Amino acid sequence: MTTPVPDVVLTVGNAMMGDDGAGPLLAEMMTATPVAGWIAIDGGAMPENVAHQVSAHQPRRVLIVDAADMGLDPGEIRLIDPRDIADMFIMSTHNMPLNFLIERLSEEIDEVLFLGIQPDIVGFCYPMTDKVKHAVECVYQRLDGWRGDGGFALLGAAEEAE
Repeated sequence: MTTPVPDVVLTVGNAMMGDDGAGPLLAEMMTATPVAGWIAIDGGAMPENVAHQVSAHQPRRVLIVDAADMGLDPGEIRLIDPRDIADMFIMSTHNMPLNFLIERLSEEIDEVLFLGIQPDIVGFCYPMTDKVKHAVECVYQRLDGWRGDGGFALLGAAEEAE
């Protein structure tokens, strides 16, 4: 009997930058209390540096989780079509645009999803807001039994225009 290949949650963000620490908080939660069928890899502010670790697991699915300024209310969560990331102006504190990482991972992984959490405050030494903490807990809870889009809405054109 073969062991099922785990899916990977690749978290992105800087824990010292307020709500930008949403990704690292999720990785912390998954490390403290693992979710069956998932492995967490904390990519920090330079997730491109851990792409090889993601690939080494040979997952069927990668869920990238990051704080992303989508023009929504703080704590809102949306799936963003990876093909749209390059065309969208998503505020990011990271060195390399995430679409490059997603393209790289998509070359060898069947499904690469990007889940954005709308931040409120991103600044050095600010604490994470309660709305973003709650959003991270929501993502964590939905990993167990994840199907399709995990129950999260796709960022729509009307929301992008707001």
